[in-house]
Amino acid sequence: QVQLIESGGGLVQAGGSLKLSCAASGLTFSRNAMGWFRQAPGKEREFVAAIARSGSVTYYADSVKGRFTISRDNAKNTVYLQMNSLKPEDTAVYYCAASGRTFYTGNSYYRAQNYDFWGQGTQVTVSS
Repeated sequence: QVQLIESGGGLVQAGGSLKLSCAASGLTFSRNAMGWFRQAPGKEREFVAAIARSGSVTYYADSVKGRFTISRDNAKNTVYLQMNSLKPEDTAVYYCAASGRTFYTGNSYYRAQNYDFWGQGTQVTVSS
């Protein structure tokens, strides 16, 4: 049984930082690309960041590029999202996702339907 458990969310003032973690179990972590998505109230789920199996390649949404950093520790079966310079528009539930598929193009990492497993989400609220 695959489980993805996010942690690290919370309330922070604009300009602050948070680090999200996602601990995976029930899958061969090193064989899965990992992604972070978010969903704000009344909006569709959107891509935030993704990282390839080895960690050598990363992808970011334009809205977070330069502020967020995705990383992974395959020995700990954990993926992280370091979020700096947070803005009120970053407020959302953040979801961790895993995909065991082989991605042949970078665009594949951006699509939620390409991920097979999802966590329950962690709330991030940024106050102005």
